[in-house]
Amino acid sequence: MTRIPSLLEITSFFAIWLGLWLPFAIPSAIKLNWRPFQPSTAAQKLPLLASLYLLAPHVLWGFCWVEGTSFTTYGMSLAKSQLAAVGWGFGIGSASLALLLAVQYGLGWLDQSPTPEAEPQADLGVYWQVLLLFGLALWIGWTEELIFRGFLQNQLQRDLPVWLATAVASGIFALLHGVWEGKSVLPQLPGLWLMGMVLVLARWVDSGNLGLAWGLHAGWVWVIASLDALPIHTNSKAPAWLTGLAGKPLAGILGLLFLLSTGLGLISWLL
Repeated sequence: MTRIPSLLEITSFFAIWLGLWLPFAIPSAIKLNWRPFQPSTAAQKLPLLASLYLLAPHVLWGFCWVEGTSFTTYGMSLAKSQLAAVGWGFGIGSASLALLLAVQYGLGWLDQSPTPEAEPQADLGVYWQVLLLFGLALWIGWTEELIFRGFLQNQLQRDLPVWLATAVASGIFALLHGVWEGKSVLPQLPGLWLMGMVLVLARWVDSGNLGLAWGLHAGWVWVIASLDALPIHTNSKAPAWLTGLAGKPLAGILGLLFLLSTGLGLISWLL
């Protein structure tokens, strides 16, 4: 059987994924007044992201069926060891990022917006929102790790050295965030690229499995999304280049140092 070039498989996957999504995306985009490559609100992004990410595993399952493989080929399974790695990754990712934010809060670099007068109801609403964000973070982490650190990484490694495949996959991961954020993603690109590199490293640490990377990714998403729910945001007491331009942690020196320290921790784990 002739081997299909990896670039053709990657292009086919994303083309089919996009083609199946457009019938849902177009009417939703019109109703929500959303435009690709423009900054989008959570109310615009989440419904579109939900339909997009619901389709992704089905498209990949189709590819697996054609090739006679399964999700385990790409490092994803529901084995007990994998689920344990997810738990460890989530705990490490969320706790370490929360610690960094707690330090910033203690230094007076973060503010919490005033809460509505009906405090018990508002607080209950916030708690439910944070709980729902927990489930959403796990889903986003699972889908993005399966696609980017699983399928895309595997395909690129077929024709490229591992280090180059990792750099390219992380670059694609970073650039695709521009679909939702437009030009505002530009200051975040180095951080998003580094995030992708660190998550591939987590897969290597986990012997090619995605459990640890899934957990780390989900933990980071949950903490960052919870900041908006609380809501907590950076102020002007520290320079934006340090804490993150436009309130985006990955667009600041602290965010980059956080990812670098996580990567160094994973490397020490390997050693």
